[in-house]
Amino acid sequence: MTTAPTSASRSGAGAAITAILLISAAASLFLFWLIYIHPAAASSAQFAFLPALNAILNGMAAVALLIGYTFIRARQIERHRAAMISAFVFSTLFLVSYILHHYLHGDIYYPPHAAFRTFYLWLLASHIILATVALPLILTTFFFSLTGRIPQHRRIARWTLPLWLYVSVTGVVTYVMLRLAQG
Repeated sequence: MTTAPTSASRSGAGAAITAILLISAAASLFLFWLIYIHPAAASSAQFAFLPALNAILNGMAAVALLIGYTFIRARQIERHRAAMISAFVFSTLFLVSYILHHYLHGDIYYPPHAAFRTFYLWLLASHIILATVALPLILTTFFFSLTGRIPQHRRIARWTLPLWLYVSVTGVVTYVMLRLAQG
């Protein structure tokens, strides 16, 4: 039996969601500053493996998301939870590696005369915009799950999963396209 949420639990959820939105906005602003304003700190050869690691972590997050979706469709709740926590861990490790890479190297540009540049830029723009949208959704979805608010979790997870999956997959695709264009 479910009970109606009390005003205290609603206000607690509201405060948590406000905090999630503020953290997400701060993280997005920090990344914008790091990528577009902050000068690179090191030579381009230092930690050159980070972009490949980022792509691997994004790919692993995508696989974990698909596994988690399969488990929830089969009503295997504990396995679903483990897969989704794995996806969250992979995405978190990606974010740490991504920040380190951009701190050290700054932004990497797609060659101006390379093939598929317009498609790459469109894909990258959609990736960045949807990653910004996905972050608070991911955190809110986890908040609802971890606090036992399963109906709210289900409602928002319907939006979170496809966005998170798109961002994870396009992260890998943009990496591959950039590497191929650079030769």
